[in-house]
Amino acid sequence: MISRLPRWVEYGAFILAFTAGCINAVGLLGFQHQAISHLSGTATQLGSEIVNSGLADMAHLLMVLISFLLGAAISGVMLTGRSLQLGRHYDSLLVIEGIFLLLAIYFLQQGSVYGHFFGSAACGLQNALATTYSGAVVRTTHLTGIFTDLGIMLGEAFRGKPFDNRKALLFLLIISGFIIGGISGAMLFARYTFLTLLLPASICLFLALAYRFYRATSRFGH
Repeated sequence: MISRLPRWVEYGAFILAFTAGCINAVGLLGFQHQAISHLSGTATQLGSEIVNSGLADMAHLLMVLISFLLGAAISGVMLTGRSLQLGRHYDSLLVIEGIFLLLAIYFLQQGSVYGHFFGSAACGLQNALATTYSGAVVRTTHLTGIFTDLGIMLGEAFRGKPFDNRKALLFLLIISGFIIGGISGAMLFARYTFLTLLLPASICLFLALAYRFYRATSRFGH
């Protein structure tokens, strides 16, 4: 049950959502105004370009989709399950995400679309760090599922089912983290442009170190 999960889960979810919101803001404000952290709009754009025979744009959008997929595949290789469990390679994956974001900065500053591909791969990797909380799959790079599950919870509460306050708090933290990340990304982009991605990259590396420390002290405590 979600009530038994450690509090750091909520803090981590908020920070990861903040990271994704910041990354997406940079993508949307960049030279091709490309969403990075989620794929629904990208897939729609791809369909439009297929109809309009925009081959160059079509290839670019397709590679954004594939990059996200490959990033998620990296998580799939390194994680052996979908529920939260201490000892899994969350730290290693966060380091890889940070490296992808640093590469994205380099290529975006050169005006290269490869920056979008590395940014998308970073988000795909992070999104695949999904954890099942009390029957709900929580992802941190987009909000559609979060709003859907929160709406379901409200509807069930209206017909008398007990409301899970802690799960609702987790969802609200993810929503607020994503929005605050978007605000921060937009503000920083106005001054630092693509160097703004240094913030989410640094956060990923810090979280990796924090998780490794937490895992080591937990083992020591046992």
